[in-house]
Order: sequence, then C-alpha cells, then structure tokens
Amino acid sequence: MVATVLEKRGYAVITATDGEEALTKALANPPDLLISDVMMPKMDGWALVKALRSRPEFATLPVIFLTALSSDEDRIRGFRLGADDYVPKPFRFEELDLRVAKTMRRTQAMAQEARETILGPSLKGDLAQIGLAALLTMVEMERKTGVLTLKNGGGSTAQILVRNGRVVHARLDDRPDPVDAECVYYLLAWSTGNFELVTCEVEGVDRVQTSTMNLLLEGARRLDESSQHDLSI
Repeated sequence: MVATVLEKRGYAVITATDGEEALTKALANPPDLLISDVMMPKMDGWALVKALRSRPEFATLPVIFLTALSSDEDRIRGFRLGADDYVPKPFRFEELDLRVAKTMRRTQAMAQEARETILGPSLKGDLAQIGLAALLTMVEMERKTGVLTLKNGGGSTAQILVRNGRVVHARLDDRPDPVDAECVYYLLAWSTGNFELVTCEVEGVDRVQTSTMNLLLEGARRLDESSQHDLSI
C-alpha cells in the first residue's frame, strides 16, 4: 500500500521483504530515500541502517523509519542512527506522503548547498577537498555533459568525458595508457591537485559502457587490494 501511494505521486519504488534483501538491492541500485520498518526477519531496520551508514556512499542517505515501535527510547535510537524522520504505526498515508516530500526537499537543498560550497559556480575545486569518487557522483546526479580536467600535485593532467552524467571516455594527457575505465581506476588514487568541469557537447561512442556506481565500486575494490598488497610486502 505504501509503494502504491508513493508510485501515484511519481516516485519510483523498489520493495524488499526483509533487511538483507533491502541491503542487497540498495547496494545494487542506490536509492534517494530509504523507508524501513524496524522489526523484520534476517536483518532488522536498526542493523540495515547501520550497515548502510558504514559505507561512504550512503553516509547521507535520508532514512524514514515506519514502525510500530513508538516509545521514546525507540525514537531516540532511530535518530541516533541518523534517521531523518520516525513515523509510528498506525499512520495516515497523507502524512507519510508529506513527510517523504519534506525529507526529499531538505536532502536536495542540502546537496545543492554542499555542491555550491565545495565546487562553486564554475565547477572548479581542489581534489584534496573533494575526491574524484564524490565528484563523479555529483556529476552523475546532475546529469552533466562536458569535459572534466584533472591535474594532480605532480603536474600530470587527465581528461574525463561525461555525457548525461556518465563517463564515456577517460585518458591521460602525457601517456597513452591507461584509458577509459582503467584510467578512471588509476585517477581515483589522485588525492591532491585540482579539477575543472567545462560544459560542452561530447560526441563519440561510449567507450566505458558501465555506470558510475560500477566504476566506483570496482575502483574501490582495486584500491583496497593495492593497499593490502602494500601491507603484505
């Protein structure tokens, strides 16, 4: 019933029958908002939100708990986990609709404020202040098209071409390899330097052929493997 009401309001809704399924689906297709019960089989709502909050990409995911647990202690626990709202059962669908809309507006306003603070109006910034992973996520969210130029602390430069928020080509300026997805994985390790996004038309085929999330997950896996290898040496 909740899904039906929200879909009628124009939201795309993904449902899960328990916490484990919700975690799997959220990792595969990151949502803009999580509405969760607390008492669920396999993984309860507390554990679900804690598991998501432990991952950087879900650190600011808005959460609304929808539960029969209505004591002050339960509410406090929910808000301590970072919940944006706590709706006790029984509830009116009109109230839930309003709370979802309010939470989404607040989250979008905070994201826009953060973007303007970090990037500024010209989409320039410091890689030490905002990493490439967060930058590509913002570019995808805003469906930007153009050329993202990176320059690291050592003076090396690279170009990432994005179309409608997706990376379609990437290359280094001073050598032929790596390119495309491999180049993005390489650039994710750049922690100092600066960047600038110039909006323009981007022609040509998509040579990367994968989503930003897949790029970032694979890049994070490779960085972890590299770190573990260095430690073993």
